[in-house]
Amino acid sequence: MNEFDLIQSYFASAGAHRSDVPVGVGDDCALLQIPAGAKLAVSIDTMVSGVHFLPDCDPEALGHKCLAVGLSDLAAMGAEPAWATLALTLPRVDSAWLRAFSAGFSTLALEHGVALVGGDTTRGPLSISVQVHGLVSTGYGLRRSGARPGDLVFVSGTLGDAGLALQRMQAGDRVADWLRTRLERPTPRVALGAALYGLATAMIDVSDGLAADLGHILRASAVAADVHLRDLPLSSEVAAYVSATGDWSLPLAFGDDYELCFTLSPQRIADLRALASHFDCPLRVVGRLRYGSGLRCVMPDGAPWHSEQAGFDHFAGDE
Repeated sequence: MNEFDLIQSYFASAGAHRSDVPVGVGDDCALLQIPAGAKLAVSIDTMVSGVHFLPDCDPEALGHKCLAVGLSDLAAMGAEPAWATLALTLPRVDSAWLRAFSAGFSTLALEHGVALVGGDTTRGPLSISVQVHGLVSTGYGLRRSGARPGDLVFVSGTLGDAGLALQRMQAGDRVADWLRTRLERPTPRVALGAALYGLATAMIDVSDGLAADLGHILRASAVAADVHLRDLPLSSEVAAYVSATGDWSLPLAFGDDYELCFTLSPQRIADLRALASHFDCPLRVVGRLRYGSGLRCVMPDGAPWHSEQAGFDHFAGDE
C-alpha cells in the first residue's frame, strides 16, 4: 500500500460531509467557505508516542483523543467546530491499527460535525498532529484576558482522573474502565463552551493542569486568584487518593483533564444555573479573583499549597 492508497482507504471519507467544503481530501489544498461575518478559530496539537500516549494505547481511543484535544481548544473559545487536518507519521503500515484509529477519529468527528479536509502521511516514529478549525459567529470568542477582580472561578467535570489512570497504568495496577476512559477518550466540552460564550468573562481548557492553565488566565487578565482545594471537583477515587497521600498535585498539576475553567461575574450566577441543567457535567465554584498577581491555593486546613510541579511542561529543566 502506498501513501495515496492509505489516505484513500482510511481517511478520504472520515468525518462529516459539509456543504462549506468545495474541495476536500485529494487535492493540493482544501478549499473552505467561511460564512460572512464569521471569524476562523484555528488550533493545532501534536501527540507523540511515549510522551502523550503509551505505545500500546488502543488505536481507536487514540483516534478519538487526538481530535478531542483540539475540539477542547475550540470549546474554550466558544467556537463551533467545522474542519480538521491530520498529519500522521507511522513506523509502518498496519491495516488493523489504521482501521481502528480512523474509526475512533471519524466517530468523534461525525458527533461534532467536523469534516477531515486534508493532511499528510509520512514514515517515522509514531506521532500525530491534528489542526482544528472552528467558527466564531460574533465578536472574538471567549479569550483568556477578560477576567476581572471579583469574578468567580468555575471548573467543569472532575479533575485528576486522567492523571490517576496514567499513574496506575504505569505502575501495572488495575484501572477501572471509567477511569481509563477519562484518560484515553476525553470528552471535549464543546456544547458547554458555546453556551458560555457571552456569559463567562474568560475561559481556558484544562490540559496541563488547573494550576498552570488558570495561571494563563491570571496573567492574560492581570489579576490574582484564591482557590480553595476543598472545593475542587474530585471523583471518589481521586478524593480517596488525595486523602490517603495528601498529594494535591494530582488534581492540580497532572493535566489531561480537558475540562473547562472559566470565570464569571457573581451577577450572572442565575444565568449559569439556568443553563447548567442542560449539560451532563457538574459546574463547580473553586475560587475567586482579586487584584494582584499569582495563584494562591489554600488547603482544607487553611495552609497554603506549594508544589514544584505546577503543570505539565515539555521543556521543564532544559536550559
